[in-house]
Amino acid sequence: MRSPTNMGETEALDPAQELELNFLARQKPMHEATARGNSAIQQFYNGQNVFVTGGTGFLGKQLIEKMFRATNVSKVFVLLRPKKGKAVELRINELLQDPVFDWVKEHKPKALNKIVPIAGDVAEMRLGISDKDWKMLAEEINIIFHMAATTRFDETLRVATMINVRGAREALILGKACKQLKSYVHVSTAYSYACDNLIDTEVLEDFYKSPIDPDTLIKMTETVDETRLNSITPSLIKNWPNTYSFGKAVAEETVKNMCEGLPLCVVRPAIVICAMKEPMPGWLDMSNVYGASGIVLGPGIGLMHSFMARDDVHIGLVPVDYVNNAILAAAWETAKRVAAGQTAPKIYSVTASTRNPTRWDNLVNINTSEVRTNYPTPAAIGWSFVWQTQYPLVFLIYSWFLHFIPGHVVDGICALLGKERRFLKIYQKMYNMCSALSYFTTNNWRFVDDNTAALYNSLSTIDKEIFDFDVCKINWREYMYIWCIGLRKYIIKDGLKNTVYARRKQFVFKILTCMFMPLYVYALYKVFSFFVLTLFSFLGYILHALGF
Repeated sequence: MRSPTNMGETEALDPAQELELNFLARQKPMHEATARGNSAIQQFYNGQNVFVTGGTGFLGKQLIEKMFRATNVSKVFVLLRPKKGKAVELRINELLQDPVFDWVKEHKPKALNKIVPIAGDVAEMRLGISDKDWKMLAEEINIIFHMAATTRFDETLRVATMINVRGAREALILGKACKQLKSYVHVSTAYSYACDNLIDTEVLEDFYKSPIDPDTLIKMTETVDETRLNSITPSLIKNWPNTYSFGKAVAEETVKNMCEGLPLCVVRPAIVICAMKEPMPGWLDMSNVYGASGIVLGPGIGLMHSFMARDDVHIGLVPVDYVNNAILAAAWETAKRVAAGQTAPKIYSVTASTRNPTRWDNLVNINTSEVRTNYPTPAAIGWSFVWQTQYPLVFLIYSWFLHFIPGHVVDGICALLGKERRFLKIYQKMYNMCSALSYFTTNNWRFVDDNTAALYNSLSTIDKEIFDFDVCKINWREYMYIWCIGLRKYIIKDGLKNTVYARRKQFVFKILTCMFMPLYVYALYKVFSFFVLTLFSFLGYILHALGF
């Protein structure tokens, strides 16, 4: 890749587009190896019927696309919940509009006809699947990927349990009913046991003691009043930061209790972010805005300027294509192991934080210096900078100074002009998002990933090319460029154009910020001084009136 600093600003091709083309060129060996169709993992999937829950989610979409692009599966059954009066067939059509499927549409369009929608709901008994479809799936399914989950940190315990725990149980029941099942992959999270008592220690690729019996928790959420359940939630999850990671931990206990007789493995990805390479460098969807990608996007467009994290935390990030390549390889290895008589389930942790760690301060510096200088978006509304702290009180002060007070002012101006008042609402969402993520950005865990490393090392050369998940290859500086290009293309949707204009715009924003900031600080000082003087004058008046 040509160095960004050597790119001439007069080139006909936008610098961001040229950068994307440079990254795309690296896909050639992978596409050539895939086209040969003779790898062991490809042959395992040939002619197989696959069932996927969570197929409309960020991870699920890319998994389905990868199977169509790299293998010759027979059918992919996708569990879909009808909503807003839309039949599941319409929801499949909406799913296929995502840019993740663009390559398949162009090169293997007939493969998309292999998707079979199954009406259901992971939060319901028997996954909400009709008796007819259940019987058909039990006869035909060879491989199950259970990926469905609610990932909201502020989800109620009832909803988190119904989806993440009971849903896992019902999916396992389906797996046990399948007559030709070769492999079952339960997708969990590396943070299922990244809890208080394991901070700064190892999280092993093994089952841990569950905080509560899964059946007890399910029965409780099915029968206890919502108000009562919400009131006891803090005491139930006290060692966990939220209902998401708590529910995932209990779901793993469900897997451990019900895995006998199933060709099963567990894959634990860490924080899943944009694609490194497949199907397009930087691919992601709108759901990413409310997680780690939002923390990159906010400063990138000059909207977010404060964040809570420890500089020395090795953050558990991993590209979505690496996760799905590991999932596909783990399913293949599980079938091989069980066929060889090794029935004990394996757990695979997929994260870069152990073998190729990077720190938050490194990523923030790259984003607000190199990327801002070379590939800023023309849609930016301010200068890209961030004040970071690990202390909640300081973060609150930063947020008021850089977000809430300006938000009140701008919303007030909007009200006078008859425009929508939205900035304060946006800043409140950003504050809540950063606060929710702070548990993971201010604490360290060492996720042991020996099983995952051994799995990768066991692959043939051709399978390593097609199903790459070697986190040691990640160049974090380069990946930040891919990440920001992806945000521009798929979230901001600026067409990767006008980068040179955006550079000049950032320079202007910098000058304006340097000019405005002292005036802003002075204005706040004067307002604060006025209120303090007024307060003391009022207190003096009261004391005088009382005769002191």
